[in-house]
Amino acid sequence: MPINKLALIRYKTIDNCLQNRFRKWTLEDLMEACSDALYEYEGITNGVSRRTVQLDIQNMRSEKLGYNAPIVVTDKKYYSYEEKNYSITNTPITQQDLGTLNEVLHVLKQFNGFGYFQELNGMVTRLEDKLYKQQHKGKSYIDFEKNELLKGLKHIDPLHKAIINKKTIEITYQSFKARLPQIIVFYPYLLKEYRNRWFILGANRKGKATMILALDRVEQFKELNSEKYHKAEFDVSTYFNDVIGVSKMPNQTPQLIVMKIIKEHAPYIITKPLHASQKILREDPDGTIFSIEVIWNFELEREILGFGEQVKILSPKRLSGKIQSRMKHTLEKYRTE
Repeated sequence: MPINKLALIRYKTIDNCLQNRFRKWTLEDLMEACSDALYEYEGITNGVSRRTVQLDIQNMRSEKLGYNAPIVVTDKKYYSYEEKNYSITNTPITQQDLGTLNEVLHVLKQFNGFGYFQELNGMVTRLEDKLYKQQHKGKSYIDFEKNELLKGLKHIDPLHKAIINKKTIEITYQSFKARLPQIIVFYPYLLKEYRNRWFILGANRKGKATMILALDRVEQFKELNSEKYHKAEFDVSTYFNDVIGVSKMPNQTPQLIVMKIIKEHAPYIITKPLHASQKILREDPDGTIFSIEVIWNFELEREILGFGEQVKILSPKRLSGKIQSRMKHTLEKYRTE
């Protein structure tokens, strides 16, 4: 059964509502939510009828779409999912979809040998693994790094569309340090993943200041169609080229960091460089001296501290002193305990 675009928007809206177990949803509530979604995404001002939402719920419950959604009604008026963690987005794909995806996979694999398609390799392997698991009852022989409990992943797709379509957005954001959330009018430029956590680079309308926001701290956002979009005044594609991680201010410049790693662990940084700028300067009997040219930020310090006694900072002296200070502070905590 083919699903048109408007029906899919309604299904996803109903699904999002029913996943929110902190509120009781009547049929009228679902009608209002679907009407708001169609207006937001498609500009449709005609409200969604009672009959339409009832048919949507019926389709979601049935096998026609493969959802078999466990939608129940309590007190003869409140709709919810009987299963706490259910979502139509977790529904296994159909055999027809599997066939289509296998065809797509076959085409993508033909490009693996081309240099300009090297970035496809990881994506193709992930897709192949997903299809194998689907066809072999969940068995898999590749374990990708993932964090399925990470908040904010649902924002990736709509934020990506906002960036492509150059839309100004209003974000409700609460940092770990803030007691209350704040409203930010934001120009989104780039989505960035670091260590399985997602961030968005953009600019605040207030002062056009560059900002990097963590998606797991975004409570909600909406597009502001009446607000003019402000294009980036820098090269977005290269913004993170001189950093480890995502912490960076526009006026920061990279520094040459020289380190020495003990002989036994040198192969680890040779085979997996800390940064694209890494250079091997010298190999001594007791270790390897190498350099990277990056901005000094929190992630750099954390990366260095992660090596423990295996790495020593040779320059700059200020960074060496900072790492020594943090290690001494750590030792003092153990001593006091």
